[in-house]
Amino acid sequence: MKRNANIYVSIISGFLLCFILSLTFIISYYQDSAKQEAIYDELVEVVEEEKIKNDESDLLKEYQDLYLQNDDMVGWIKIDGTKINYPVMQTVDEPNFYLRRGFDKKYTIYGCPYMQENCNVDKPSDNLVIYGHHMNDGTMFANLMKYTKKSFWEEHKTIVFDTLEEHKEYEVMAVFKTIVYSDSPESFKYYHFVDAENEEEFNAFVEKCKELSFYDTGVEAEYGDKFITLSTCEYSKKNSRMVVVAKRVK
Repeated sequence: MKRNANIYVSIISGFLLCFILSLTFIISYYQDSAKQEAIYDELVEVVEEEKIKNDESDLLKEYQDLYLQNDDMVGWIKIDGTKINYPVMQTVDEPNFYLRRGFDKKYTIYGCPYMQENCNVDKPSDNLVIYGHHMNDGTMFANLMKYTKKSFWEEHKTIVFDTLEEHKEYEVMAVFKTIVYSDSPESFKYYHFVDAENEEEFNAFVEKCKELSFYDTGVEAEYGDKFITLSTCEYSKKNSRMVVVAKRVK
């Protein structure tokens, strides 16, 4: 009987330990969520205040204060009607630096939206590829998943991406899911397309995007057009990604 009692105590102790660890993780997760939300809300406030202070000709002065805080910032991404309203970072020598770091460079599972290291916002590259996490609380790039529904796209066709020097708008051209880091026939390495070597390569990228798209947006592209590609994790398959490709319109 004593042996059985010891077994029961061990089992209960094990369950209790698991419960405590799980509770600690959940508390930590929500604390980080609240902290990151507060950080980015403050950054948005800075941008909005600067918009009010400056006239139209000085519009992009709105990002000067943020750039002084962190000169890894290369722009700002926003989709009206969603939670996507964030600075975009880039670290050429350490490509995934912001995968698990926030705007303040401190560790967080939320990371911060960041641009692929071989993209050039000043040139600009033919395709600016930006990554963001798919967070369970709907922050970062989680709202990209809503583009699976055509009705959502119809209300959110425009993506705004400002560099530090220019205000630009993009129209969503294609929305699709694909596998990455694989040679599978299902894999489309959209992130390899940054600057087209020729018109054939450009057209091949556009055609593949449209072929995979959940629906026809009616947006056409011709050689010389510029794109922005937003990418986030999608969990229906291993290494699956949700991708939104948009063409610059102004």
